[in-house]
Amino acid sequence: MKITKISTLNIETIRSTQMEIVLTLYDEVLGFLRISQAWEILSTGDFSSFTTYAGIQAFIRPIIPLLIIFEFSLGLVYKKADTKVYKITFLIYVFNRFIGRFIALGMVVLCIGLFQKYAPFQTEMTWYWFIYGYIVWEFGHFIYHYLGHKVRLFWCLHSTHHAPESMNLSVTHAHFFLEAPYADTIRTTVCILLGLQPEMLFIIMFIDGTYGAFIHVGENMIRDARFGFLNKIMLTPSHHRVHHARNPLYIDTNFCNLLNIWDRVFKTYQEEQLEVKIDYGINRKMNSGNFFDVYFGEFLALAKDILNAPGLVNKFFYLVMPPGWHHGGAHKTASIVRGDYLENIATQEL
Repeated sequence: MKITKISTLNIETIRSTQMEIVLTLYDEVLGFLRISQAWEILSTGDFSSFTTYAGIQAFIRPIIPLLIIFEFSLGLVYKKADTKVYKITFLIYVFNRFIGRFIALGMVVLCIGLFQKYAPFQTEMTWYWFIYGYIVWEFGHFIYHYLGHKVRLFWCLHSTHHAPESMNLSVTHAHFFLEAPYADTIRTTVCILLGLQPEMLFIIMFIDGTYGAFIHVGENMIRDARFGFLNKIMLTPSHHRVHHARNPLYIDTNFCNLLNIWDRVFKTYQEEQLEVKIDYGINRKMNSGNFFDVYFGEFLALAKDILNAPGLVNKFFYLVMPPGWHHGGAHKTASIVRGDYLENIATQEL
């Protein structure tokens, strides 16, 4: 009798655990697709909610995840689906969800509380202040993104995003979990000190985050992503494909997200040249199909360089100098590689 009761209890426990796992997976799928809020609105039948800011967000958020599924399906049809990239970015997404879910939002709130009182003025919710706010946001984004390529320690945070050797929408999820807090600390601080209201900042962050995901769209969905005349006045997926390239012509260019104004100001603007095929990835020799190499490989490479460097000064320089800097003087930084390439091209044209 006791055995029967214990067996029954174990079966119920197993069933309960299985149900919890299924529900957890269901919630994670809904979380990835970002359709929970939209589904709630549709379930109530109160479609007027879609006219509110929250309702608009609920409608727009599922677009990128659904496009990822559509893009992957097209890759299977065209037999050009780089499943290795999707696999690694999915693992990164799951890992980041597990350990860093709320850190970035916490840093945004902290920076607002710390720095808003030091702003010399405050914007208002008008169209002209919104344009100003977006230009300021892009400036903050440029600073964070530029430092992510030019400071070795920050590159360790950012390199995970550049590791995939093909481009598709899933790449938007390929980030080291500490990159978002680092990025949002810089962007939020710049925006708040330059007068952006938190309400306007969150609207801009939503728009920029959505577009920032879209610019990773791959060739399977949009082959020529220059978008005609728009290529001259904004940052298109073509520009961002160039940014993800390791070609000497393209390396370390196009740091902006939507408005390419700051790339033009700081001379980091580069259009895609159709005769120069984009070579995606990073210059460190790596296994892009290995999660640990993609996620932690740059940290291990940095640690190795620091251990082998003579003296404390050189060890410190490895932290703050650009990737490719070498204590012996044999530098292979992106600026040197690109400069030599452009110099050779100019010499050939003479």
